[in-house]
Amino acid sequence: MRQIRFPLILAVVTLAILGCRANRASNQASDVDSRASSTAASPSPAPPDTPPADPAPAIPTAEDHRPLLVCFGDSLTAGFGTDPGQSYPDYLQADLNSRGYKYRVVNEGISGNTTKDGLERVSSVLALKPAVVVVEFGGNDGLRGLRIEDSRANLDKIVATLKSSGTRVVLAGITLPPDYGPDYIQQFNATYELLAQKYKVPLLPFLLQDVFGVDGMMQRDRTHATAEGNKVVALNVLPLVLPLLKK
Repeated sequence: MRQIRFPLILAVVTLAILGCRANRASNQASDVDSRASSTAASPSPAPPDTPPADPAPAIPTAEDHRPLLVCFGDSLTAGFGTDPGQSYPDYLQADLNSRGYKYRVVNEGISGNTTKDGLERVSSVLALKPAVVVVEFGGNDGLRGLRIEDSRANLDKIVATLKSSGTRVVLAGITLPPDYGPDYIQQFNATYELLAQKYKVPLLPFLLQDVFGVDGMMQRDRTHATAEGNKVVALNVLPLVLPLLKK
């Protein structure tokens, strides 16, 4: 009887260990950020008794020394709801290329970000050493009904921090649906005007100018631009950034 019990106990323990490993692997997988990462995945180990493969020849890549134009904002900048390559920063890059401006446009938009989130990320944007930053925040603050004073203070600090570093700044505004009330909307819209005047930066009062309410330009949520809409958004931003660039 004891001879039967020992193998049975050993089998149970072995299954428990394998189960723990599987659970741990599952937990690790669930922690992976859903956004694209610049870190390549580790290659799978070769099966036993397989001779090591010859290393792949290195492909030489030229370093990109172009100055950076960073588009810094929320889902309107990130290109929420569109395919990769269809955000307004992507189309802005194409517009600059066609006009002979040798700048690299970097998309630093994260969906759902508020002005508070932007303020927490501003140091990472500065670490890129951008020549120009297009700042677009506030829509999520307004849709959540956050205090105008807090949103304004956060956006003020974002612009002030960027300006103090010597970075050129363009401010892009947004507005809210009429059901938020005229007083709140008026104060909300005034934030962009006040900061543009205070810091003497170019202002695009409404990022979705000639996009919002136009057939084919907005997604079904009536909040985010389609790919065609983002082409227009890029053209809205273009005249504000061109005077800040060098050929």
